[in-house]
Amino acid sequence: MLDLALLPTSALWAKVEGFVFPNEVELQWSVLIVLYPYLTGLVAGAFILASLVRVFNAKALAPTYRLSLLVALAFLLIAPLPLVAHLGHPERALNIMFTPHLSSAMAMFGFVYLWYLLGVLLLEIWFDYRKNIVEWAKESRGLKRWIYSILTLGYWDVSERSLAFDEKAGRFITVIGIPSAVLLHGYVGFIFGSVKGNPWWSSVLMPIIFLLSAIVSGIAAVLLIYMVSSWIRRIPIDMKCVDAIGRYLMFALIFDLALEGLDVVHRMYEAGEWFEVLGLLSRGYLFETVFGMQFFLGGVVPLVSLALLQWLKVSELTRRRVLFASGALVLTGVLFMRWNVVIGGQLISKSLAGLTTYRVVMAGEEGGGIALVVLLLPMLALLFLVWLLPPWIERHDGAVRGAPS
Repeated sequence: MLDLALLPTSALWAKVEGFVFPNEVELQWSVLIVLYPYLTGLVAGAFILASLVRVFNAKALAPTYRLSLLVALAFLLIAPLPLVAHLGHPERALNIMFTPHLSSAMAMFGFVYLWYLLGVLLLEIWFDYRKNIVEWAKESRGLKRWIYSILTLGYWDVSERSLAFDEKAGRFITVIGIPSAVLLHGYVGFIFGSVKGNPWWSSVLMPIIFLLSAIVSGIAAVLLIYMVSSWIRRIPIDMKCVDAIGRYLMFALIFDLALEGLDVVHRMYEAGEWFEVLGLLSRGYLFETVFGMQFFLGGVVPLVSLALLQWLKVSELTRRRVLFASGALVLTGVLFMRWNVVIGGQLISKSLAGLTTYRVVMAGEEGGGIALVVLLLPMLALLFLVWLLPPWIERHDGAVRGAPS
C-alpha cells in the first residue's frame, strides 16, 4: 500500500489503476521531454526537404530552400533547451563534452548533435550565403556591417572560381547531411526503442517511426512558415511550390502511417505478457491522444485531404486552405505522437499490472507555461535569422536583391 506522506505533492494528483510501485506514481520525464524529440524532428525534416533541392534537383521547391535551412537551424539551436531545463544542475550539461562516456547512448547523442550543428548545418548555410554575406558586408552600415564582416570569416573572394567551389562544397555537405539528419533523429528513436524493460517503447521499428514522423513534421512546418511569411510580406504564394510540398507531405504521410500501422499489427501478433496492459493503456488513458489526435486528426484527415487535392480540380484559394489546414493537423498529430511515446511509456508500471496518470500543470519549472515558451523560442530565433540572412533572395542571381540595409 502506498504511503501518501512519502510522495511528492505533484504525485498526489495522480490516479493509479492496478498495482503500481511507489516510485512510479510520479513521472520522471515531463512535457519538456516531449518537446525534445518534437523539435529535433522538425530539424531533420526541414533539412531533408532542403536537400531535395540541392541534391535531387527538385526545382519546384527552390523558393523554400534557404527558408528550410534557416528553419532547421532555428529549431536545432533551441532543441537541447528542454533537456537542459529538465536537469537538476543544467551547468553540468557540458560534462559530456569534457568527460565523454562512449558507452552511454545519451552522452553520444551530444556528439551527434554537435556534429550536425557545426559540421553540417552551419557550414552549408555559410557556403550558400557566402557571396551574399560579402555583398552585405560592403553595402550595409552600422551594426550589420560588423556582423556581416565577421561572418565572412575573412574570406572576401567572390570570383567565379571561388563561387564554384562554394557550390561544390555546399552540395557535398548536403549529401553528407542527409544521413546525418537521419542519424540525428533516428538516434532519438533508438534511445527509446532500446529500453527493453518498457513494452511501450521497446520496438525495432521505433527509430524508423521517429524518422518518418520527423520528415512529415519538418515538411509541414516549412509549408506553414512559407505560407505565413508570404502572407506577411504580401507577396503571392508560389502555388507550384506549395503543391509540390503537399505531394511530398502526402507520400511521407503514407509511409509514416503504414509503418505505425505495421508496428501495431506486430505488437498484436506478438501479444506478449505485456499485451493486456498495453491494450488497457491505448483503450483508456491514451485513447483520445493516440486514435483521435495522432492517427485520425493528425494522420488520416490530412492524408485524405492531400490525396483529394491530387484528384479534384479546385480553386487556388481552396488548395491553399487545404494545404495550410493539413500542415497544421500534421504538426499537431506529430506532437501528440511524441506525447504518446514519452508520457505513455511512463504510465505503465514495471509490474505490468497497473497504470498511473499524468496531468500537465501550467506553473512550475517543467509546467505547461515553460513548454509554451520553449515552443515559441524557435520562432523568435527564426525571426532573427531571417532578419540577418533573408532567405527570399534567389541563389543563382548575379545581383543581390533585397539586401538588408
